[in-house]
Amino acid sequence: MGFSTTAIHAGNEPDTATGAVSVPIYQTSTYAQESLGKHKGFEYARTQNPTRSALERNIAALENAKFGYAFASGMSAIDAVLKLVKSGDHVILGDNTYGGTYRLFAKILVNYGVEFDLVDTSDVNLVEAAFRPNSKMVFVETPTNPVMSVTDLAAISKLAHANGAKVVCDNTFMSPYFQRPIEHGVDIVVHSTTKYLNGHSDSVGGFVALNDEQDAEWIKFVQNSVGAILSPFDSFLVLRGTKTLAIRMEAHDRNGRIVANFLAEHPKVQKVYYPGLSGHPQHELASRQQSGFGGMVSFETGGLDNAKTVLENVKLCTLGESLGGVETLISHPATMTHASVPEETRSKLGITDGLIRISVGIEDVEDIIADLDQALG
Repeated sequence: MGFSTTAIHAGNEPDTATGAVSVPIYQTSTYAQESLGKHKGFEYARTQNPTRSALERNIAALENAKFGYAFASGMSAIDAVLKLVKSGDHVILGDNTYGGTYRLFAKILVNYGVEFDLVDTSDVNLVEAAFRPNSKMVFVETPTNPVMSVTDLAAISKLAHANGAKVVCDNTFMSPYFQRPIEHGVDIVVHSTTKYLNGHSDSVGGFVALNDEQDAEWIKFVQNSVGAILSPFDSFLVLRGTKTLAIRMEAHDRNGRIVANFLAEHPKVQKVYYPGLSGHPQHELASRQQSGFGGMVSFETGGLDNAKTVLENVKLCTLGESLGGVETLISHPATMTHASVPEETRSKLGITDGLIRISVGIEDVEDIIADLDQALG
């Protein structure tokens, strides 16, 4: 089946009890059992829920994965995956990772003996040089947040597997519509469903997709043991969101390309980060690895005062955290999403005080451009 057909129908079979076309919200904490050890496949809502199970089948199918697990947030999904490594293990972590992921490694996991190095994963040679005998995982985002660096997933996966390590890819920016990392050799895919998968800025959640049965059993065990599960209502909201994922991502991509080109030509903008621009250093790789470029664009204004002027004068664009909603969101990575990253590291990566990130929405693109133009002016 095609992507849109899968998005609409996978996990969304009509309800067996009523014939409801939309999967019902099973808002229950427990389930009646017929007798000791005999039930209908559901015992306790932390362990199983029909609405969550439907979503898990849906997103797993979109990522071309055998197994999928929904969590209460993107960070809880990442945390569950990182429970695959143990004290003394080493992780190669993309240097331009989301601030929350960096914080999890630098402030929490190091207290439990997990070692990690920040590496520019867009350079395969640097990744190869970073491997140690105890390296067990390579964790990448592509494109990265917020400077939109692209990692060659096939090359990194081949290298990691040759060294006995797993590859994890945060696919939040692209969604499975534009990029399916497992098809490039990646072992585990994580998402913040809060973003494009939900798409309406009204739910917080996370997801893990993978094919290895043993790892899947462990992720399932962690999900049940820790209990950071996605609620039935949030599962319903994300299921609603994935049904329109294809048409929304096409609109985000179309508007993103236009906004990126507008910014690239604007005299007040010093630099634009967008893999869809021919001048992007990994434009060719992104064109091969992704089927689109999406709606995430970052640009350099030259300083904090300039950035502040833009951010305080936009009218249509909403200043706020997060991304991937139908509305255009604009943010300041240095003080918002990446505030937990040390200033020296931010500067090295290009996350300056003048950098602005836009999650281009699906409004009429002329209105988005008009708003940015007046704010830059």
